[in-house]
Amino acid sequence: MTELVRGTPGLVRAVNDRAALHLLLRQGPLTRPEISRLTGLSKPTASQVLARLEGAGLVVGNGLRTGLPGRVPETYRVNAAAAYATAVDVTPDRIAVRTADLAGAVLGEAEAPVPAGPGREALVEALRAALALAPAPRPPRRVVVGVQGAVDPTTGRLAYASEEDMAAWLFPDVERTLAEALGLPVRIENDVNLAAVAERAHAAADCPDFVLLWADEGLGAALVIGGRLHRGHFGGAGEVGYLPLPGAPTAREAGHPYGRHGYQELAGGEAIRDLLHAHGVPGADFTETVTEAVRRAGAGSGTGAEAGTGAGAEDGAGGRAGTGAAAMAGAGSGAPESVEAARAGLAAVAGRLASGLASIVTVVDPGLVVIAGRLCAAGGEPLRALVERELHALAHSRARIRLSAVTGNPVLAGALDLALTAVRDEVFGGPPPVTPCP
Repeated sequence: MTELVRGTPGLVRAVNDRAALHLLLRQGPLTRPEISRLTGLSKPTASQVLARLEGAGLVVGNGLRTGLPGRVPETYRVNAAAAYATAVDVTPDRIAVRTADLAGAVLGEAEAPVPAGPGREALVEALRAALALAPAPRPPRRVVVGVQGAVDPTTGRLAYASEEDMAAWLFPDVERTLAEALGLPVRIENDVNLAAVAERAHAAADCPDFVLLWADEGLGAALVIGGRLHRGHFGGAGEVGYLPLPGAPTAREAGHPYGRHGYQELAGGEAIRDLLHAHGVPGADFTETVTEAVRRAGAGSGTGAEAGTGAGAEDGAGGRAGTGAAAMAGAGSGAPESVEAARAGLAAVAGRLASGLASIVTVVDPGLVVIAGRLCAAGGEPLRALVERELHALAHSRARIRLSAVTGNPVLAGALDLALTAVRDEVFGGPPPVTPCP
């Protein structure tokens, strides 16, 4: 039998304060009567809540609302300067930083060099220098760092990361060590997981159960189940680059569990470049070859791509309606044999991406797959439509496929989202309550 929590006056005040703060964050500035009406609190209780929050420095006046008949009401908003949060995105080439206030307004963004050498001292100095380039008026209450790897909660070490790219990070208790050295609360998160967090407000806004496939130089995935990231017992949920697939070397053949094998060797950037080269499509890297394949296949702008509708294409976050596989039946770019070779190459790319996705969606059963990364951006709607068609031919899943809808750096966006959520929960006393207490 569940034991009910007694509603003490202190608990009731905390719930009401939290409800008002989250309301002001979403819809502010608001007047006292508006806060009363939108929370369901009585006007005297709403006044008491505002007085407490003003006294705590969490709410400030925002001036008078003029132009209305009757008494001129004062408006209130969350004090954006009450706390700050910082996001960091670390790649082998640079460290990107973004800082925001409690209301989510970005105060600064910058890039800095990666550590000059291996070892924690070099890493701490590089992070400290990067954070200094996007400072807040006060130290941030939370720093979320996105990396190419994931912290194994059973060991505290960064796992699923190559020594070549992340040598400076491979030491025990990495989160605690960095937090103590920087004097800030630090959380380390997988970069693809952070891209999925950002997508929750964009392409996946209408679906709490989705998979994000990141297709770039490397492959990765993130699983969001019931609106929450699923990281796995060892932190490695979504490390699909190592997924065994027919046609790719196995871990046994590669001689190492993190060697060159599996899905990565079939559909990673280098493999896709070589595949399209074999179909006569030129390009120095995978983004150039995929872009050129789309152009040759007749799916580029001005080639009649707008005439058809790809399988599953949708308006808005689902991609530009009126493009896709059907568009490839339109006018191509170049000689007929070049057009056909490019179309065959794109179909082969889609088949490789779908082969790994088929295993993922069969186990997870998401309602949506978001495809992101430079490979998918280069392929655009034509590649999206082909992948969706291939996936539905390989698996029983009815999951829709959409292109990423996040603009800019999705890892920084997701890291800032997680950092701000943690800071607001701490400052506000928790997440929004289901209902306030009248």
